[in-house]
Amino acid sequence: MGAQLRVYRQKIKSAQTTKKITRAMELISASRIAKAQQRVAAATPYSRAVTRAVSAVATFSNVDHPLTTEPARIDRAAVVIFTSDRGLAGAFSSNVLKEAEQLTSLLREQGKDVVYYLVGRKAVSNFNFRRRESVQSWIGGTDLPTVDTAKEIAESVLEIFKKDFAEGGADEIHLVFNRFVSMITQEPEVVRLLPLQVVEADETPASNEVFPLYEFEPDVTKVLDALLPVYVESRIYNSMLQSAASEHAARQKAMKSATDNAEKLISNYTRLSNAARQSEITQQISEIVGGADALASQGDED
Repeated sequence: MGAQLRVYRQKIKSAQTTKKITRAMELISASRIAKAQQRVAAATPYSRAVTRAVSAVATFSNVDHPLTTEPARIDRAAVVIFTSDRGLAGAFSSNVLKEAEQLTSLLREQGKDVVYYLVGRKAVSNFNFRRRESVQSWIGGTDLPTVDTAKEIAESVLEIFKKDFAEGGADEIHLVFNRFVSMITQEPEVVRLLPLQVVEADETPASNEVFPLYEFEPDVTKVLDALLPVYVESRIYNSMLQSAASEHAARQKAMKSATDNAEKLISNYTRLSNAARQSEITQQISEIVGGADALASQGDED
């Protein structure tokens, strides 16, 4: 009984230590979510404005620009996958990787070759474990994205997009990331970044919103050359911010669940420890009573 009681006490101590760690990580993630949401809220209007401007250029001009024109044949697609650098965030990274795998299957069914750009250590580790190749990867800072990293990713995808297929180029670019919906929900999403899909040309403005009028100078081609890299960078940066906010929310939810489980373990082991201690006390009392009865019986015989 004494050995069993020691085992229960060790398990209680271990669960309490785990609870302290998970509770601290939960509070850290909770404190960072607000800042991450503010960054998303600050960047989203700019991304929408740039997208609207590019859509306006593509819609109201007859210029065939390689970044806005759908190619006659798509032979290769590039997929940019956004995951986290650290774990303990539940299914955050695995959901993105599953979504990327489904996208890969769809693209290959269409007869397209697929190349990958990886953001986050989890994606890099997954590809290394499966012995799959990637063109380029970025690690570090997934929970606090920077514009410099977004710019570097944008330059890389634009470089491969501008190349011919024979030179290793890609005909379309896809982004796979977690979109922040709420503190409870983070949805994996696939966005085709290039060629540009004009999605706002037929939108009806809200009652309190008026679409801006654009004048293109010196000409549409030069405007597209200057505007589209900005568009690509803003969309990638917005995806990184969405992924960062989703990561903090997923980690907080996972750590809260771990803290609750630790509390249940502590409660269960405490109950078992009390039962073992009570059994030990009962056994000791029984031994004392039995010894006293034996001495009393021996005295009567004498």
